[in-house]
Parts: sequence; structure tokens; C-alpha cells
Amino acid sequence: MTKTLTTTALGLLAVLGLTGTAVADIKIGASIAATGPAAFLGDPEAKTLEMLVEELNAAGGINGEKVELVLYDDGGDPNKARTFATRLVEDDEVSAIIGGSTTGTTMSILSVAEDAEVPFISLAGAIDIIDPVKPYTFKTPHTDRMACQKIFEDIQKRGLTKVGMISGTDGFGASMQAQCKAVVADYGIEIVADETYDPKDADMTAQLTKIKNTEGVQALVNPGFGQGPSIVTRNYKQLALDLPFYQSHGVASDGFIALAGADAAEGVRLPGTALLVADLLADDDAQKPAVTAYKAAFEAKTGAAVSTFGGYANDAFLILADALRRAGSSEPGAIRDAIEATAGLAGTTGVYTFSATDHLGLDLTAFRMLEIKDGKWTLVE
Repeated sequence: MTKTLTTTALGLLAVLGLTGTAVADIKIGASIAATGPAAFLGDPEAKTLEMLVEELNAAGGINGEKVELVLYDDGGDPNKARTFATRLVEDDEVSAIIGGSTTGTTMSILSVAEDAEVPFISLAGAIDIIDPVKPYTFKTPHTDRMACQKIFEDIQKRGLTKVGMISGTDGFGASMQAQCKAVVADYGIEIVADETYDPKDADMTAQLTKIKNTEGVQALVNPGFGQGPSIVTRNYKQLALDLPFYQSHGVASDGFIALAGADAAEGVRLPGTALLVADLLADDDAQKPAVTAYKAAFEAKTGAAVSTFGGYANDAFLILADALRRAGSSEPGAIRDAIEATAGLAGTTGVYTFSATDHLGLDLTAFRMLEIKDGKWTLVE
């Protein structure tokens, strides 16, 4: 899928036959998993970018210049993502790239963007994307390490010290498993059971039974994303595991509740974004304007509920548009410098402040600890 968006006015002229080939003033590229196994991530991301470009151009563009979005669907395939990133740089000559719905596709795009010195804002979670800092690469989601820290912080508050972990062996699950092991001791917590599953597995009862039979286990943590965590949640319910249960931010959407079943997901906690609890935010919450504006626009445009993942794309576009305005130029180096100088920009995921040593721009307070109650997301006080 290749999608090019230009201004409403140009589209109207084309229909009337009053214009030839239109060329936008600013070209932005994207490679996203709009289809395939990671479509639950990429579909809302693609729709978000299309919506925002349309809105921006209708409002006059950036500093009077219109924006063209060149969007490719990589299907979550790292090889396709690399091909599309190369095409965006060499053929489409974009000024910046947004994308990488998964860590695998992000790493492919990253290598191309860094070589070409084109700013890239990733929509994936792994800490390796921005640690160590790479000159042209930024990202909007919290890192998997931060998710582990938020989970262990909550477990510590509950007075628990021994956890069982069941992790997906995909890139996201393996990375978060490693990050959780790296920080768990900081919270006085011990991992007493450590199981894994393949993302294609249809039943995780055997692994969960081992955890259930592990002496002293007090809580369950599931690093993973996609359908796997939903199956784990259903199996958890079937085995009547009476343990506090934590999922990752990789499943922070209404789709997870639907796949797992509201009954099975009851009481599950995870670190998520303000977007999932927009109606519960205080009026003075710094993120409330950005969250409510995006939620209202996306749901009106698509008829679908917002997701954390579409929010990542929203924030990436906000960051890029803000940088373009301040840079006063579509030259990649100027955009990169402006992104790195971003300070106090409120999005759906958090309030971003980048620096030469921080290309994530978020701290742990950007995460909200959420719990599923009666099939809905609630804030853990």
C-alpha cells in the first residue's frame, strides 16, 4: 500500500481537471505495518498520520507550506521496511520519516535513516532504539525498561517480593524480559519462575502450571504483545491462578480486553498512557488537551476507538510538525536539531523534552498504572 496525501484544495482542482501533477512543499515519509500480524499496531498509526496531514493542510500547513505524506505498508517485515526506507530517502526524497510499528522494522529503518542523515521518529518500544543515543533517531513510546520499572514499582507498593514471569519470544517480549531482569533487584523483588512461549502458541497452560506450582510466587508478569498475552490471560483464568497479574504496555488497547475476554482480564494491571483513561484525567492534567483532542478527532474520523498505538503516531507527528515550525526549514539537519531542542511538548503518551543525551524525552511519570475493571480501563490510585 502506498498512500500520498496532498491538500484538499489540490484534490478539488484535480477532480475539476484544473491542475496537473501537484508537488507538496514538505515531504514526510512513513513505513508502517498497516497489514499483517502487527496491523493492530500499524492500522491506527497509518490512519492517524493520514488524518493529521489532512487536518494540517486544511489549516494552512506549516509556515504556509503544505505537507505530503508518502506512506508505505511494510506488513511488519523488516526487509520490506528497509526497502521502503531506502525508497523514501533516495526516490521520494523525504525530509523525515515516521514509522517502525515494531522493533524489528524500526531497526531496519533506523540503519537507513542514520546513514542518510534523515530524522526518524520510531513508534516501537525497545530501549535499544534510543540507547545508546543515535544522532537522527528519536521515538515516542515509553521503553520496555520503563514498563518493567513501573510494574515493579506497583508490585513493591503491594508488599510483594517474588514474581513469576512468562514472556513471548518475539523481539518485544525477549527485549522486555531482559530489561525486567536487569532492573528487578532495584525493587527488592526476585524472579522465582521464568517461562517463555512462542507468539504462535495457542495454549500456555503448561508454562502457567509450572508457575502456579512454584513455591512462594506472589505475582505474575507477562512481557509480550500481540495475541499471545490474550491467550495467557485466558489460560490464567482457566487455571484459577490467584495472583496479581501484570501485562505490558504492548497490549494497552481495548482490543486486548476483547481478545482476552472481559471476565478473564478482570483485575489485570499494566502501565499505559493517559489516552486509555481520557475521561478520568483531571482538568489540570498537562496531557488532557492533547489526549481529548486526538481522541475526539480520531473517533469522529474513523468510527473506531483510539488505541495507545495510534497515539504514538499522533505524538510523532506533533513532534515533527512542531520541529518544522521552529526550524523554518525542511532541511533534514535543521529538523533534527529542532526535534532535539523540543521541550515541554504535551502529547497523548507524555510530555516530551528531548536533549542531546535523551532521544525519548519521557520519564516514568508519563506512564499511568491502569487496571481493567468491568471491561474498562481504570486508574490505579
